[in-house]
Amino acid sequence: MPRKTSQKSGSARRGGRPAPVETGELRIIGGEWRSRRLTFPAMGGVRPTPSRVRETLFNWLMPVVPGARCLDLFAGSGVLGLEALSRGAADVTFVDHTRALTDALRNNLGVLKSRSGQVACEDVAAFLARAPEAPMDILMMDAPFRQDWLSRLLPLIDENGWVGPGSWIYLEHEKELAGVGVPAHWSLHREKTAGQVCCRLYRIE
Repeated sequence: MPRKTSQKSGSARRGGRPAPVETGELRIIGGEWRSRRLTFPAMGGVRPTPSRVRETLFNWLMPVVPGARCLDLFAGSGVLGLEALSRGAADVTFVDHTRALTDALRNNLGVLKSRSGQVACEDVAAFLARAPEAPMDILMMDAPFRQDWLSRLLPLIDENGWVGPGSWIYLEHEKELAGVGVPAHWSLHREKTAGQVCCRLYRIE
């Protein structure tokens, strides 16, 4: 019979020891690390992008991923950035504010023997408030749903130079979101709805 856990006790066990963190599993579906399975802490509502959605995205991006500089915002499990590295991206920066997730990401990059991923444990808005050395070739953002992140962050992405002419921007958001207020010079290239998720790929000409 399952043991009940009170909300008051949170993750603490009797005696002050933290309860074990449940783990989730992801599977890379393409490229050098195809079929590799990795674990991550199943916490904070982390929901890795489903395999069928990733397959669609990387079919869209197939010609441009090799050699690309990528940014994975609200990285969570890191599955989007890891897929990009597996398929030949030159560099991926993963950004997430949760320490346990970024620690797991660093560990998984070590397991894969990759030196092409950088991990930043930081608030995404604070990270985007700085200007990069150069625009990213591909920016991917799967922000928590129903928290109005897109309206807050898209202006920072555009105005601070995180993307530029030739960049690709991939967004995942809740299906019921009527419209996404992207800058006028972002052109919608592809769009797909899968279940409750709407996926959009933009390009800056």
